Amino acid sequence: MKVIVPLAGKGTRLLPLTKRVPKPLIHVAGRPVMDYVMDAVRGAGLEVDEIIVITGHLKDVVETYITTHYDVPARFVEQKTLDGTAGAINLARPYVDGPVLIIFVDTLFDTDLSIAKTLDADGIIWAKEVEDYQRFGVIVTDAKGYMTRIVEKPSTPVSRLANIGLQYVRDWEMLFEGIAHVLQSPPGKGGEFYLTDAFQYMVDHGRRLFTASVRGWYDCGKVDTLLETNRYLLEHAGRARTPAGPCQRCTIVPPVYIEDGVTIRDATVGPNVAIEQGSFVADSTVTNSILGRNVRVVGGTVRDSVVGDDQKVEGKIVEQSVLDAGELAAAK
Repeated sequence: MKVIVPLAGKGTRLLPLTKRVPKPLIHVAGRPVMDYVMDAVRGAGLEVDEIIVITGHLKDVVETYITTHYDVPARFVEQKTLDGTAGAINLARPYVDGPVLIIFVDTLFDTDLSIAKTLDADGIIWAKEVEDYQRFGVIVTDAKGYMTRIVEKPSTPVSRLANIGLQYVRDWEMLFEGIAHVLQSPPGKGGEFYLTDAFQYMVDHGRRLFTASVRGWYDCGKVDTLLETNRYLLEHAGRARTPAGPCQRCTIVPPVYIEDGVTIRDATVGPNVAIEQGSFVADSTVTNSILGRNVRVVGGTVRDSVVGDDQKVEGKIVEQSVLDAGELAAAK
């Protein structure tokens, strides 16, 4: 099968970092978000013929990373007009000739993808029960777990099963027929065309889409949820790592991920902190934050924040913010 990965979005809720780093390549617990997703695909034993990557913002950075880090053939298609998720997936149509796995890689998930090899259905939509159902497309199912309706951001709780952006479609021809129908219809909110409407088209035309549950779903699209995901990976996914070298007069509060080549002196670091190599922390406090490479924190405090590579925090407090390229922005 082929894997379609839409990556065209700009990641505006993580500005200014996403001016330089594509959202799927932002680091959490020391690795790009996309690496965890690709690990999940490999771990499921799925035979992937090709990754079709829908690019846009910082497309050259995305192409370079994928071609140098993954051993699966990749094809890159630019989405020049950001007309929604249906428009993005439609760009892959000329290259699809069999079942597809669609992965929106601004979230991490904990589930068994291998059911795609055995389940007798026309497709699978993975979902997670949530309380804040108004933020998501939610799925209404029948008694056997097959989708009957999908509703974008409902005002009433017709369902709490949120579509997490992970789908397997065996009947790929009907998928693209549904997308063509959507693109010929009036656009939805924000002038965009939604892939979820194509799934509704499939169901309305007799196709069976099973709704599979996930054990965990972790958003990496904005500061607070990215930091929650960082905490989860440190606590439960084996990503915790304490300093290998000496730590002069410092207090480390687990869980943390601290790479070799990080210097910490007269400082308190943790909990829920990731710091990458070359960084220097002295006379400071860092809690619930992600610091990139070669970050310098001296006489300062970093709390509930994301700090990009090569940044300096000297004698000041950075709290609930994103700092990159000398630009500081409050978390959105």
